Amino acid sequence: MLRRFRRSSFWLGGAASLAAGALFVLPGTEGAAGVMAGADAEPVAATAGATTPFVTVEAETGTLGGAAAVRSLKPGATVPSVATLETEASGNALAELRNTGDSVTLKNTSGKQANSLVVRASIPDAATGGGIDATLDLYVNGTYRQAITLSSKQAWNYRDATTNPDDPHAGGMPYRFYNEFPVRVTGAAVPAGATLTLRKDSANTAAVYDVDSVDLENVAAARTRPAGSLSVLDYGADPDFGTDATAAIQNTVNAARAQGRSVWIPPGKYLTNSLSGTTLDFTGVTVEGAGMWYTTIYRKPPLPATWRSQILVGSGTTLRDLQIDSNAVWRGVGGSGGADYGINASGAGGWLVERIWTRHTDANWLSGSNGTVRDSRTADSYGDGFNINNSNTPNPDKLGYHITVQNNFARGTGDDSFATYSDAGASGTNGQVDGARILDNTAIAPWWANGLRIAGGRNVEMTNNLVNSVSSNSALDIGVFGDTGHPLESATVSGNVLIGGGGWNGVRHGVRISSPASTSRYPDAYTNVTLTGNVLRGAFRAGLYVDRKNVDVTLTGNTIDAPADQGIWIASGVTGTGTFSGNTIQNLREGKAATQNDSPSTFRIGG
Repeated sequence: MLRRFRRSSFWLGGAASLAAGALFVLPGTEGAAGVMAGADAEPVAATAGATTPFVTVEAETGTLGGAAAVRSLKPGATVPSVATLETEASGNALAELRNTGDSVTLKNTSGKQANSLVVRASIPDAATGGGIDATLDLYVNGTYRQAITLSSKQAWNYRDATTNPDDPHAGGMPYRFYNEFPVRVTGAAVPAGATLTLRKDSANTAAVYDVDSVDLENVAAARTRPAGSLSVLDYGADPDFGTDATAAIQNTVNAARAQGRSVWIPPGKYLTNSLSGTTLDFTGVTVEGAGMWYTTIYRKPPLPATWRSQILVGSGTTLRDLQIDSNAVWRGVGGSGGADYGINASGAGGWLVERIWTRHTDANWLSGSNGTVRDSRTADSYGDGFNINNSNTPNPDKLGYHITVQNNFARGTGDDSFATYSDAGASGTNGQVDGARILDNTAIAPWWANGLRIAGGRNVEMTNNLVNSVSSNSALDIGVFGDTGHPLESATVSGNVLIGGGGWNGVRHGVRISSPASTSRYPDAYTNVTLTGNVLRGAFRAGLYVDRKNVDVTLTGNTIDAPADQGIWIASGVTGTGTFSGNTIQNLREGKAATQNDSPSTFRIGG
């Protein structure tokens, strides 16, 4: 059964509230020309995403001062063929400050005071690459409070540059424009209901400031040392970012492991730039910081890097309450740009990671069995946000069994924000990832790849996640990865809110479902997936696209709202079945089909 509604014009103004766990109301018929009224065309409401301690305010919703302007990409417009500031912005919109006196004023709508901010913004690259630093002034209720230092040194990569990804003169396409800047507010906290103004004053020397959003948070006091723990300070770690702390931290962990005790990393910024080539290994130990705003492990290898800086999490490890940051400037795990995994988790005995914040790292790479990552953040990554996998190897400690990623927030990731990836390997001996659970997460503005991805596996559950503003690919991609990827035997996708999708990287759509290619190790395998109760909103092309050979899909109770093209598009050459019931396709543009099946003789749609 399919319910279909149409109206002649539609514009998703701004972005949905990004306060995690908030109610997302999908537009109905208000304010549109040529609307057919009816009870079935009421707005659609759905809840999805992570519950976080901060509230995000989009800059484009603020009050502009001077000659400041909003730049935006509207659904239905021609999708750019290259990355733009608009495609990479949350809500696909931003406030631009070009002239002295330009400003944007936002209100603290968090309902509580805010002693900390995260400003997401872009400033230009240096003429020869490598980035610049520049300040931007912050006012509270109209009174100057402080200068915020912004930088483009870890932004502005150039895709397919012939020299290196940081070279603007090597023929590459610019992307990765934004960075996030955590700010502790000077003086009194910003009261609830107060205004925050970001203004380009005469001392603010960047040619342009593109402001995407501001997070407002009232950070609690630092956590205190757990009883019986070993402190890294007692083993010589420097909390003031002066001398390398790698050996001191590892020696503390080794001693704690031998003594059956935990490790305490007090407030501070701990430099890790050892040239020993070894990684920090926390296997079997509980390692705790004072909180992600207080304890930072900062990787600063000399660039170009030649050594690994990831943190190993193995069987019996608990890691919590700290931030991991780095000086990386482009992707390439363990390579010349300095990026490496945030954490690399494995182990048959289970592990727990909670309340960590990874920044400027590659993926958080999650294998093993019975592991959980929860209540964490990642930003400005050079790879996936959180990737559940079998580590591309047949190893009993890297099976990818029953791993849960829940209530996490990812923004500005350099690959899929949340993914599960099952690889058979070149020899086909890797086992199938089983029981991956991706629940209650928020994915905002990945600058490369997808918001969510299911690439093979069995018993995959992807529930109550929020995706918004995918720059290059799809809000959700379902199928396999590469020619050695395992088929998708079974997955349930339910209760997700998927906003946008269909970016600049070729012809992409809101949600894509596909199967192994003819060159795959499994060329005749089917993709098997059930989608129930999801909302697909404002795709820049088709809402749901099914392609490539063998697909069995069940669609029940989903809403596809305001796609730029078809609601559902089955491409030519697809074989399989579609069991569709209780779905709603609404707010179609004139001349666009609710369902277009270009494989009517091989892909049967039934109720």
